Amino acid sequence: MKTVILLFMKGVSMQVFDLKDQKAFPYEQRDKNVFYTSPEFKTRVIELKPGENIPQCEMKSIVMFYVINGEVVIEINSEKAILKEGYCLVSDPGLFAMSSINGTKLIGIQVPKKITA
Repeated sequence: MKTVILLFMKGVSMQVFDLKDQKAFPYEQRDKNVFYTSPEFKTRVIELKPGENIPQCEMKSIVMFYVINGEVVIEINSEKAILKEGYCLVSDPGLFAMSSINGTKLIGIQVPKKITA
């Protein structure tokens, strides 16, 4: 069974992405991992081999991670969570880092935080 994400947008009825077959590039080439972007959000695939990590970085957007396979440790503002296949995490902006012990593949969706006056 394939894992897909369906995106509905103005002017586009639907786009389907096969997430299990979505190619992922190393962290140094992470911009190539973005497979959909719009003014409202950006979606990327992230793949970590066993022992790999993504160093701490500041995210200024709301972020959602969904684990396609494997297991990942995500740290946000010094709080850690272990996500397994099928788990989803949603967080406000903060300091993010992640690591994998046995390898993982996940998607990340970034939604700009709108500041209201």
